[in-house]
Amino acid sequence: MQHETHTEHSEHGHHDHHGHQDHHARHGHAQGPGAASWSMAAKATLHCLTGCAIGEVLGMIIGTALGWGNAPTMVLAIALAFFFGYSLTLWAVLRAGLSLKAAIGVALAADTISITVMEIVDNGVLLLVPGAMDAHLGDFLFWGALAFAFLVAFVVTTPVNKWMIGRGKGHAVVHQYH
Repeated sequence: MQHETHTEHSEHGHHDHHGHQDHHARHGHAQGPGAASWSMAAKATLHCLTGCAIGEVLGMIIGTALGWGNAPTMVLAIALAFFFGYSLTLWAVLRAGLSLKAAIGVALAADTISITVMEIVDNGVLLLVPGAMDAHLGDFLFWGALAFAFLVAFVVTTPVNKWMIGRGKGHAVVHQYH
């Protein structure tokens, strides 16, 4: 029996994968280890930054409202940054059909290093900006220092994500579910 031609083969429900590869190339998705683009790394970092920012701001609001000191407020903000960072990934991969257990594994693999680097950098910047830790929510210094800290964290974390994605780690494990 002779092998079917590609046209006949695709008529039996198999798909042409060239279009899928072209889509990945056009949109900066990795083709495998070593193929990470700066665009992909920036998007992964922005995703991470979104969850971290939600958690940190919420933690600072709660800590300030409860009259907590800097250390417990920072601990709460960091814990919530991890919670919301992981939650955004969990939500996305659960929608893609993964079980909760598998989704947790994907979120941990995709986000742990990125969130950790981001938290070290942005909290380090906040500690270095004079008066930032004592500024109140209504102060420009609070929001200005926080925005600056997030910007620095984004700039530092993007190359880390590029390196990880290029090795099939970090956010690379999430891309197959998009």
